[in-house]
Amino acid sequence: MDLAVFSLLIFVSSFMPSIQSPESPAPNVTDLTFKNIDFAMNLYLKIASRHDDNIFFSPLSVSTAFAALSLAARNSTRSEILSGLNLDTLEQAGQLELIPQLFQHLQRNISQAGTLKLEQGTALFVDLNFQIEKDFGDQMKLFFSADVENVDFKKSETCKIINDHVMEKTGGKVKEMVTSLDPLTRLLLINTVFFQGAWKHPFNPNSTNSGRFYIDKYNVVQVPMMFVVDKFYVASDDELRVKVLRIPYLGGAAMLIVLPDLYVDYTTIDDEINADRFLSWIKNMNKKKLEVSLPKFTMERSYALHTILPAMGIQDVFKDTANLKGMSQEPGLKVSQVLHKAVIEVDERGTTAAAATSMGITAYSMPEFFTVNRPFFFFIYHEATNSLLFMGRVIDPTK
Repeated sequence: MDLAVFSLLIFVSSFMPSIQSPESPAPNVTDLTFKNIDFAMNLYLKIASRHDDNIFFSPLSVSTAFAALSLAARNSTRSEILSGLNLDTLEQAGQLELIPQLFQHLQRNISQAGTLKLEQGTALFVDLNFQIEKDFGDQMKLFFSADVENVDFKKSETCKIINDHVMEKTGGKVKEMVTSLDPLTRLLLINTVFFQGAWKHPFNPNSTNSGRFYIDKYNVVQVPMMFVVDKFYVASDDELRVKVLRIPYLGGAAMLIVLPDLYVDYTTIDDEINADRFLSWIKNMNKKKLEVSLPKFTMERSYALHTILPAMGIQDVFKDTANLKGMSQEPGLKVSQVLHKAVIEVDERGTTAAAATSMGITAYSMPEFFTVNRPFFFFIYHEATNSLLFMGRVIDPTK
């Protein structure tokens, strides 16, 4: 099974003392998914600028968690969150619940896929001595189906309660999400995603053989390469000098693999991927019989997003000046940590995981082979909504 899982934790702790016109048409789920893709690319760039390693994360979970947090934020704190998520242009005057409603509708659309195992969950762990506003709790349940549980953050066993919750929601894939808790923590917001998809065209395990993967011109590793012959949708972006392969799952999701042409440095592509280009790849694909070789890989990645998001404009929520009055009237609340952990397993059966225009995009008469034997990007998305669930890059599939 192809598996991807993700968990995001937002810690809210105590500390010691652009709007559309009313005439604008109401945004819809398509507008939301488009904005979410561009947010995903922005976040990817910030992560990629820090290292040259493998990358894997769930942009949908990050944006969902912060959209939930926006229900509590006020004034500049809220404006920064929406701007950082690239959702500020969807905002309509006086409609604080509009964006949470869009996420609610998106989640309903995704969960309609009967044979696709894709589960997203939100939970609030609230300190016993902390009183959240009733409206905030009600909205969290209404728009995000959030579970609300009271805990004592001063007790060591609370770590186990939280870790057990995350493990349950991610099929046991994300383990030990927290190792310690600040006793000043008042509320912990958790968002999890669990995805398990079976390939529509499974790879035959008997055809998997060791093959070379060229990390760069100086480094080559041996990896188990999966092999399948079938008809796939493919495209070529001649401007970006990449080939694109769509590998479908049963039930309405797909993995999009973006493979730079030979001798093209993958880092030159980072700045060029955006929502327009991503959607143009999907739109301009042609079906072709191919022999596909893809490495098996397992990846686990953790990110302290509170060190990354300020560079995307989300700053106030981490400061002593944060305004989270919608959550509670208790003074001195701020977000102290945002932890993200994602796991993916890609094998013969499937995946488990817990351009601005189409100009230059042409139907490509591909060779008989699509061999993924050098650094590549991958995206797992829900086909009916084009919602980007997970994305990553593989530099070395052995790590």
